[in-house]
Amino acid sequence: MASIKLFLKHLKVLAVCLLAEILWPIKGYVDRNLTFHLDTAFQTQYRDEFIAGFEQRESLLRATVTTDAEIKGSTAVFLVADSGDAEAKTRGVNGLIPARADNNVQNSCNITEWHDLVRKTNFNILSSQGNQRAIMQQTTMAVVNRKIDSQIITVLNTGTVTVGSSSTIPNVDLFQHARVKLSNASVPWDSNICLLCQPSFLSYLEQAPEFANAQYVNVKPYAGEDDNPSWRDRPMAYRWRNTLICEHPNLPGKGTSSEKSFMYHKAAVGHAANTEAMDSEVGYNGEQAYSYARASIHMGAVLMQNEGDVVITHDGSARA
Repeated sequence: MASIKLFLKHLKVLAVCLLAEILWPIKGYVDRNLTFHLDTAFQTQYRDEFIAGFEQRESLLRATVTTDAEIKGSTAVFLVADSGDAEAKTRGVNGLIPARADNNVQNSCNITEWHDLVRKTNFNILSSQGNQRAIMQQTTMAVVNRKIDSQIITVLNTGTVTVGSSSTIPNVDLFQHARVKLSNASVPWDSNICLLCQPSFLSYLEQAPEFANAQYVNVKPYAGEDDNPSWRDRPMAYRWRNTLICEHPNLPGKGTSSEKSFMYHKAAVGHAANTEAMDSEVGYNGEQAYSYARASIHMGAVLMQNEGDVVITHDGSARA
């Protein structure tokens, strides 16, 4: 009886050894391929390059207005000259040709200084992600460029020639109404006309066949072939009916039933800025341990010829 028990005991040990011999390779495979190891020390990864936020960074309008001016001290003077709608005359009864004077109008605008200053301490820079000094430089220039457009838009909005209303939906007819206003005022259609419009205005125009059909336009808004770059290299503006169409994100009344767009001639608005003396300063204050970036400019704008600026009121609330 004792020998049987001893035999069974040895048999049990042998069975365990055989089972271990079979299962050990399986355990190794599971450890290598089927086991997930969880680390308790997580690390946050930060991207070195920063991503620019959505905002207007360049002036879209300065090229659409007159920028030549005679600057005297704190005032810029634009001279507008014409004949005063004079008509040709025959000789008088005395045999002399009647003489007349030209119509010279000096339009003045005040030059004021505008600044944007960004300041960050060393702690802010070292503890923040991305190149904070480059961010400061880019954002401060963007602020000044937006101010240039803001000045031009402000004087455009003072125009008294108007079309449309708060119940008018933008369409080709509204465009033509503004065009006729300019033509009736003898404003030349000479490639210097700009339609500065709300995003909603452009969205309605693009649904009109006259605006998007190949029979009317060379640059098609939705095409992208190599021979027709469309919007790829013209992200904010293109030309239709010899008019520069410029969509702008910061016009008055955006997203409401009283949106304002503008059709104007380049000679209607003057913008004076001493761009050569534009100051963009970047530096470091060692005493207080902070970095700074400052952009400064002296500028002003004036509506020189009211009849060359048509203020278009329309309803853009459905596109808000």
